[in-house]
Amino acid sequence: MSKVIFFEVQGGSDKGPDGYRGDTMPMVKALQQRGQEAEVIFFELEKRDEIFNYVKDNAVAYVSRINPGNLAHEAEYFDMLRELCATGVIGMPHPDAMICYGAKDALVKLRHTSLVPEDTYAYYTIDEFNAIFPRALANGERVLKQNRGSTGEGIWRVQLVDALEEGTYIVPLNAKIKCTEAKDNHVEYHELGDFMIFCQQYIIGANGMLVDMPFLPRIKEGEIRLFMLRDKPINVVHKKPAEDADAFSATLFSGAHYRYDSPEEWSILVQGFLGQLDEITSLLGGYDLPLIWTADFILDTDENGQDTYILGEMNCSCVGFTSELELAHRVAEEILACVHEKMLV
Repeated sequence: MSKVIFFEVQGGSDKGPDGYRGDTMPMVKALQQRGQEAEVIFFELEKRDEIFNYVKDNAVAYVSRINPGNLAHEAEYFDMLRELCATGVIGMPHPDAMICYGAKDALVKLRHTSLVPEDTYAYYTIDEFNAIFPRALANGERVLKQNRGSTGEGIWRVQLVDALEEGTYIVPLNAKIKCTEAKDNHVEYHELGDFMIFCQQYIIGANGMLVDMPFLPRIKEGEIRLFMLRDKPINVVHKKPAEDADAFSATLFSGAHYRYDSPEEWSILVQGFLGQLDEITSLLGGYDLPLIWTADFILDTDENGQDTYILGEMNCSCVGFTSELELAHRVAEEILACVHEKMLV
Protein backbone atom coordinates (compact mmCIF):
# COMPACT_ATOMS: atom_id res chain seq x y z
CA MET A 1 0.00 0.00 0.00
CA SER A 2 1.19 3.53 -0.74
CA LYS A 3 2.33 5.83 2.02
CA VAL A 4 0.38 8.18 4.26
CA ILE A 5 2.28 11.47 4.33
CA PHE A 6 2.03 13.83 7.29
CA PHE A 7 2.79 17.45 6.43
CA GLU A 8 4.53 19.60 9.02
CA VAL A 9 6.49 22.86 8.84
CA GLN A 10 9.71 23.80 10.56
CA GLY A 11 9.47 25.97 13.67
CA GLY A 12 6.59 27.25 15.73
CA SER A 13 5.55 26.99 19.36
CA ASP A 14 3.72 23.69 18.77
CA LYS A 15 6.94 21.67 18.29
CA GLY A 16 8.64 19.34 20.73
CA PRO A 17 12.40 18.90 21.30
CA ASP A 18 12.54 16.53 18.31
CA GLY A 19 11.18 19.23 15.97
CA TYR A 20 7.80 17.54 15.44
CA ARG A 21 4.40 18.34 16.87
CA GLY A 22 3.84 16.20 19.92
CA ASP A 23 0.96 14.29 18.35
CA THR A 24 2.45 13.68 14.88
CA MET A 25 4.93 10.84 15.51
CA PRO A 26 2.44 8.89 17.67
CA MET A 27 0.10 8.83 14.65
CA VAL A 28 2.92 7.82 12.31
CA LYS A 29 3.99 5.00 14.62
CA ALA A 30 0.39 3.84 15.14
CA LEU A 31 0.00 3.47 11.37
CA GLN A 32 3.33 1.68 11.04
CA GLN A 33 2.27 -0.75 13.76
CA ARG A 34 -0.71 -1.58 11.57
CA GLY A 35 1.45 -2.27 8.53
CA GLN A 36 0.80 1.08 6.85
CA GLU A 37 3.83 3.00 5.58
CA ALA A 38 3.85 6.56 6.90
CA GLU A 39 6.33 9.42 7.10
CA VAL A 40 6.58 13.15 7.81
CA ILE A 41 7.51 15.77 5.23
CA PHE A 42 8.25 19.36 6.21
CA PHE A 43 6.75 21.76 3.70
CA GLU A 44 9.22 24.28 2.25
CA LEU A 45 8.24 26.63 -0.54
CA GLU A 46 11.63 26.20 -2.20
CA LYS A 47 11.03 22.44 -2.47
CA ARG A 48 7.39 22.69 -3.41
CA ASP A 49 7.63 20.93 -6.79
CA GLU A 50 9.93 18.22 -5.41
CA ILE A 51 7.52 17.58 -2.52
CA PHE A 52 4.50 17.57 -4.84
CA ASN A 53 6.01 15.01 -7.20
CA TYR A 54 7.18 12.76 -4.37
CA VAL A 55 3.78 12.73 -2.67
CA LYS A 56 1.91 12.32 -5.95
CA ASP A 57 4.02 9.29 -6.85
CA ASN A 58 4.24 7.66 -3.42
CA ALA A 59 1.24 8.58 -1.28
CA VAL A 60 -2.30 7.31 -1.05
CA ALA A 61 -3.22 10.12 1.38
CA TYR A 62 -1.86 13.11 3.23
CA VAL A 63 -2.65 14.38 6.72
CA SER A 64 -2.04 18.10 7.20
CA ARG A 65 -0.55 18.92 10.62
CA ILE A 66 0.45 22.51 10.01
CA ASN A 67 -0.90 25.29 12.18
CA PRO A 68 -1.65 28.13 9.73
CA GLY A 69 -0.16 30.57 12.22
CA ASN A 70 3.24 28.91 11.66
CA LEU A 71 2.98 28.94 7.86
CA ALA A 72 4.41 31.87 5.93
CA HIS A 73 3.20 30.60 2.54
CA GLU A 74 -0.31 29.33 3.24
CA ALA A 75 -1.71 30.10 -0.22
CA GLU A 76 1.09 28.17 -1.95
CA TYR A 77 0.72 25.25 0.47
CA PHE A 78 -3.04 25.07 -0.09
CA ASP A 79 -2.53 25.24 -3.87
CA MET A 80 -0.20 22.24 -3.64
CA LEU A 81 -2.74 20.32 -1.57
CA ARG A 82 -5.47 21.07 -4.13
CA GLU A 83 -3.26 19.75 -6.92
CA LEU A 84 -2.51 16.60 -4.92
CA CYS A 85 -6.23 16.01 -4.34
CA ALA A 86 -6.85 16.52 -8.05
CA THR A 87 -4.35 13.74 -8.84
CA GLY A 88 -6.23 11.32 -6.56
CA VAL A 89 -4.31 11.66 -3.30
CA ILE A 90 -6.83 11.56 -0.44
CA GLY A 91 -6.81 14.87 1.41
CA MET A 92 -7.18 14.79 5.18
CA PRO A 93 -8.58 17.36 5.02
CA HIS A 94 -9.02 18.96 1.61
CA PRO A 95 -7.62 22.52 1.82
CA ASP A 96 -10.97 24.04 0.94
CA ALA A 97 -12.60 22.06 3.74
CA MET A 98 -10.04 23.62 6.09
CA ILE A 99 -11.12 27.04 4.87
CA CYS A 100 -14.86 26.35 4.89
CA TYR A 101 -14.96 24.78 8.34
CA GLY A 102 -12.30 26.93 9.96
CA ALA A 103 -13.28 30.40 8.76
CA LYS A 104 -15.50 32.31 11.14
CA ASP A 105 -18.08 32.94 8.42
CA ALA A 106 -18.99 29.25 8.50
CA LEU A 107 -21.44 30.45 11.15
CA VAL A 108 -23.18 32.70 8.65
CA LYS A 109 -23.49 29.84 6.18
CA LEU A 110 -25.19 27.79 8.92
CA ARG A 111 -27.45 30.49 10.34
CA HIS A 112 -30.61 29.00 8.86
CA THR A 113 -30.02 25.81 10.87
CA SER A 114 -30.87 25.44 14.56
CA LEU A 115 -27.15 25.72 15.33
CA VAL A 116 -26.70 29.45 14.69
CA PRO A 117 -28.93 32.48 15.47
CA GLU A 118 -30.56 34.14 12.47
CA ASP A 119 -29.12 37.54 13.43
CA THR A 120 -25.52 36.48 12.76
CA TYR A 121 -23.66 38.54 10.17
CA ALA A 122 -20.38 38.56 8.29
CA TYR A 123 -18.76 41.86 7.31
CA TYR A 124 -16.41 41.62 4.34
CA THR A 125 -16.33 45.37 3.71
CA ILE A 126 -16.20 48.41 5.95
CA ASP A 127 -19.42 49.68 4.34
CA GLU A 128 -21.27 46.51 5.39
CA PHE A 129 -19.92 46.85 8.92
CA ASN A 130 -20.94 50.51 9.17
CA ALA A 131 -24.43 49.82 7.82
CA ILE A 132 -25.38 46.81 9.92
CA PHE A 133 -23.45 46.74 13.21
CA PRO A 134 -25.02 49.84 14.86
CA ARG A 135 -28.47 48.34 14.14
CA ALA A 136 -27.48 44.92 15.48
CA LEU A 137 -26.06 46.43 18.67
CA ALA A 138 -29.34 48.26 19.27
CA ASN A 139 -30.95 44.83 19.78
CA GLY A 140 -28.56 43.77 22.55
CA GLU A 141 -25.00 42.77 23.39
CA ARG A 142 -22.90 41.45 20.51
CA VAL A 143 -19.72 39.46 19.97
CA LEU A 144 -17.41 40.49 17.14
CA LYS A 145 -14.94 37.86 15.91
CA GLN A 146 -12.05 38.51 13.57
CA ASN A 147 -11.24 35.79 11.07
CA ARG A 148 -7.52 35.86 11.80
CA GLY A 149 -5.79 35.38 15.13
CA SER A 150 -6.21 32.74 17.82
CA THR A 151 -6.64 32.24 21.58
CA GLY A 152 -9.30 34.93 21.74
CA GLU A 153 -7.35 37.74 20.09
CA GLY A 154 -9.68 40.10 18.24
CA ILE A 155 -12.83 38.59 19.73
CA TRP A 156 -14.78 41.35 21.47
CA ARG A 157 -17.89 41.40 23.62
CA VAL A 158 -19.58 44.75 22.99
CA GLN A 159 -22.12 46.25 25.41
CA LEU A 160 -23.85 49.61 25.60
CA VAL A 161 -22.95 51.52 28.77
CA ASP A 162 -26.32 53.35 28.81
CA ALA A 163 -29.66 52.06 27.61
CA LEU A 164 -30.98 53.54 24.38
CA GLU A 165 -33.97 55.81 24.38
CA GLU A 166 -37.16 53.96 23.52
CA GLY A 167 -37.78 53.76 19.80
CA THR A 168 -34.07 54.01 18.92
CA TYR A 169 -33.11 51.30 16.43
CA ILE A 170 -29.59 52.46 15.52
CA VAL A 171 -26.89 53.07 18.12
CA PRO A 172 -25.40 56.56 17.59
CA LEU A 173 -21.67 56.64 16.91
CA ASN A 174 -21.02 58.76 20.02
CA ALA A 175 -22.63 56.16 22.33
CA LYS A 176 -20.35 54.84 25.07
CA ILE A 177 -19.62 51.12 24.83
CA LYS A 178 -17.86 48.58 27.04
CA CYS A 179 -15.58 46.20 25.12
CA THR A 180 -14.12 43.01 26.61
CA GLU A 181 -11.52 41.05 24.63
CA ALA A 182 -11.60 37.25 24.94
CA LYS A 183 -7.80 37.02 24.81
CA ASP A 184 -7.45 37.99 28.47
CA ASN A 185 -10.87 39.40 29.44
CA HIS A 186 -9.50 42.94 29.72
CA VAL A 187 -12.05 45.78 29.47
CA GLU A 188 -11.88 48.99 27.43
CA TYR A 189 -14.38 51.83 27.09
CA HIS A 190 -14.86 53.65 23.80
CA GLU A 191 -17.31 55.60 21.74
CA LEU A 192 -18.90 53.30 19.19
CA GLY A 193 -17.53 55.20 16.19
CA ASP A 194 -13.95 55.06 17.47
CA PHE A 195 -14.19 51.35 18.21
CA MET A 196 -15.58 50.63 14.75
CA ILE A 197 -12.65 52.49 13.18
CA PHE A 198 -10.32 50.35 15.32
CA CYS A 199 -12.08 47.19 14.07
CA GLN A 200 -11.50 48.06 10.42
CA GLN A 201 -8.08 46.38 10.74
CA TYR A 202 -9.86 43.03 11.02
CA ILE A 203 -11.70 43.56 7.72
CA ILE A 204 -8.85 44.94 5.61
CA GLY A 205 -6.32 42.55 4.07
CA ALA A 206 -6.17 38.91 2.98
CA ASN A 207 -8.98 36.78 4.44
CA GLY A 208 -10.21 39.80 6.37
CA MET A 209 -13.72 39.72 7.81
CA LEU A 210 -15.65 40.22 11.01
CA VAL A 211 -18.40 37.92 12.20
CA ASP A 212 -21.04 39.49 14.43
CA MET A 213 -23.39 37.39 16.55
CA PRO A 214 -25.50 37.87 19.68
CA PHE A 215 -23.68 37.55 23.00
CA LEU A 216 -24.93 34.48 24.87
CA PRO A 217 -24.76 35.12 28.65
CA ARG A 218 -24.71 31.39 29.42
CA ILE A 219 -21.12 31.32 28.19
CA LYS A 220 -20.39 31.81 31.90
CA GLU A 221 -21.54 28.19 32.35
CA GLY A 222 -18.81 27.11 29.97
CA GLU A 223 -18.06 26.45 26.34
CA ILE A 224 -18.55 22.86 25.20
CA ARG A 225 -16.03 21.56 22.67
CA LEU A 226 -16.92 18.41 20.75
CA PHE A 227 -13.80 16.59 19.52
CA MET A 228 -14.53 14.62 16.35
CA LEU A 229 -12.82 12.01 14.16
CA ARG A 230 -14.72 12.44 10.91
CA ASP A 231 -18.30 11.58 11.95
CA LYS A 232 -17.36 9.99 15.30
CA PRO A 233 -17.54 11.97 18.57
CA ILE A 234 -14.51 11.16 20.73
CA ASN A 235 -14.82 13.37 23.78
CA VAL A 236 -16.30 16.59 25.07
CA VAL A 237 -14.18 19.29 26.68
CA HIS A 238 -16.12 21.53 29.06
CA LYS A 239 -14.29 24.86 29.21
CA LYS A 240 -15.50 27.13 32.01
CA PRO A 241 -14.39 30.78 32.01
CA ALA A 242 -12.69 32.30 35.03
CA GLU A 243 -14.95 33.57 37.82
CA ASP A 244 -14.14 37.23 37.16
CA ALA A 245 -17.32 39.22 36.47
CA ASP A 246 -16.26 40.28 32.96
CA ALA A 247 -14.69 36.95 31.97
CA PHE A 248 -16.27 35.23 28.99
CA SER A 249 -13.22 33.67 27.33
CA ALA A 250 -12.88 29.88 27.47
CA THR A 251 -9.16 29.69 26.67
CA LEU A 252 -6.61 28.30 29.10
CA PHE A 253 -4.59 31.49 28.70
CA SER A 254 -7.48 33.55 30.09
CA GLY A 255 -7.81 31.34 33.18
CA ALA A 256 -10.60 29.00 32.05
CA HIS A 257 -10.85 25.54 33.60
CA TYR A 258 -11.06 22.42 31.39
CA ARG A 259 -12.85 19.17 32.11
CA TYR A 260 -12.95 16.12 29.81
CA ASP A 261 -16.25 14.24 29.53
CA SER A 262 -17.48 11.31 27.47
CA PRO A 263 -19.88 12.03 24.56
CA GLU A 264 -22.52 10.02 26.42
CA GLU A 265 -22.59 12.69 29.13
CA TRP A 266 -23.69 15.22 26.49
CA SER A 267 -26.00 12.97 24.50
CA ILE A 268 -28.56 15.65 23.57
CA LEU A 269 -25.86 17.92 22.13
CA VAL A 270 -24.01 15.08 20.40
CA GLN A 271 -27.03 13.41 18.84
CA GLY A 272 -28.47 16.74 17.73
CA PHE A 273 -25.20 17.69 16.06
CA LEU A 274 -24.65 14.31 14.40
CA GLY A 275 -28.18 14.49 13.04
CA GLN A 276 -27.28 17.67 11.16
CA LEU A 277 -23.89 16.59 9.77
CA ASP A 278 -25.26 15.94 6.28
CA GLU A 279 -26.74 19.44 6.14
CA ILE A 280 -23.57 20.99 7.58
CA THR A 281 -21.44 19.18 4.99
CA SER A 282 -23.68 20.38 2.18
CA LEU A 283 -23.78 24.01 3.35
CA LEU A 284 -19.99 24.12 3.81
CA GLY A 285 -19.08 23.07 0.29
CA GLY A 286 -19.81 19.34 0.13
CA TYR A 287 -16.28 18.23 1.09
CA ASP A 288 -15.55 15.08 3.07
CA LEU A 289 -15.62 15.65 6.80
CA PRO A 290 -12.19 16.52 8.22
CA LEU A 291 -10.18 13.75 9.85
CA ILE A 292 -9.69 15.60 13.17
CA TRP A 293 -11.90 18.56 13.97
CA THR A 294 -13.76 20.32 16.73
CA ALA A 295 -17.04 22.16 17.15
CA ASP A 296 -17.50 24.61 20.03
CA PHE A 297 -20.94 25.25 21.52
CA ILE A 298 -22.49 27.67 24.01
CA LEU A 299 -25.62 26.99 26.02
CA ASP A 300 -28.71 29.04 25.31
CA THR A 301 -32.39 28.80 26.29
CA ASP A 302 -35.24 28.49 23.79
CA GLU A 303 -38.70 30.05 24.03
CA ASN A 304 -39.91 27.01 26.00
CA GLY A 305 -37.20 27.32 28.61
CA GLN A 306 -35.28 24.31 27.27
CA ASP A 307 -31.52 24.12 26.81
CA THR A 308 -30.24 24.62 23.29
CA TYR A 309 -26.68 24.57 21.96
CA ILE A 310 -25.40 27.37 19.75
CA LEU A 311 -22.36 26.81 17.54
CA GLY A 312 -19.57 29.29 18.28
CA GLU A 313 -16.90 28.07 15.87
CA MET A 314 -15.27 25.03 14.30
CA ASN A 315 -11.64 24.17 13.73
CA CYS A 316 -10.04 21.56 11.50
CA SER A 317 -6.77 23.11 10.34
CA CYS A 318 -4.55 21.43 12.94
CA VAL A 319 -6.45 20.27 16.02
CA GLY A 320 -4.02 18.94 18.61
CA PHE A 321 -4.43 16.13 21.12
CA THR A 322 -1.05 16.18 22.85
CA SER A 323 -2.68 15.74 26.25
CA GLU A 324 -4.33 12.50 25.07
CA LEU A 325 -1.74 10.81 22.88
CA GLU A 326 -3.43 7.42 23.25
CA LEU A 327 -5.94 8.79 20.71
CA ALA A 328 -3.26 8.30 18.03
CA HIS A 329 -4.39 4.68 17.66
CA ARG A 330 -8.00 5.71 17.04
CA VAL A 331 -6.80 8.29 14.53
CA ALA A 332 -4.74 5.64 12.74
CA GLU A 333 -7.77 3.35 12.52
CA GLU A 334 -9.83 6.23 11.11
CA ILE A 335 -7.17 7.01 8.49
CA LEU A 336 -7.13 3.38 7.38
CA ALA A 337 -10.93 3.28 7.28
CA CYS A 338 -11.03 6.40 5.12
CA VAL A 339 -8.42 5.00 2.72
CA HIS A 340 -10.34 1.70 2.51
CA GLU A 341 -13.61 3.51 1.75
CA LYS A 342 -12.01 5.59 -1.01
CA MET A 343 -10.37 2.50 -2.53
CA LEU A 344 -13.75 0.78 -2.70
CA VAL A 345 -15.22 3.76 -4.52
